[in-house]
Amino acid sequence: MLKIGGYINILIAIAHVVGLIVAEKMFEVTGIGKEMTELAQTHSSLPYLLTILVAIIFFVFGLYGLSADNKFRKLPFLKPVIFTIAGIYLLRGFGELVVDNTQGTNSTVETIYSLFALIIGILFLIGGLKKWKLTTKNETTNH
Repeated sequence: MLKIGGYINILIAIAHVVGLIVAEKMFEVTGIGKEMTELAQTHSSLPYLLTILVAIIFFVFGLYGLSADNKFRKLPFLKPVIFTIAGIYLLRGFGELVVDNTQGTNSTVETIYSLFALIIGILFLIGGLKKWKLTTKNETTNH
């Protein structure tokens, strides 16, 4: 599960960078066109820099997922970071669904993004729980 979550995050990171080729269209499709236009009024490079920063964050999330699944070298603070990533995704998914339903502003695209965030959050949460439950169980039996 952590491996799948890791690879999904890396794909999301790559999509952000590749999407910069057609940035305005990508911003429009993802529903942040207005916000990015306003940000560009401050400085034209800010939407691009913000997108690259977000891509880096997704990439790091991906590396942590792969690290926790032993597909990449062990990264620092692995256990708390995995559960923090799970929490971020779950909060984003549930939070957006609740706010949109409460305000009556839910769109199909936003609902899909929220469900996707929930799925990734569940992958990290269950993957982390399985990993550290098994690790704890193995450490107990080996001593």
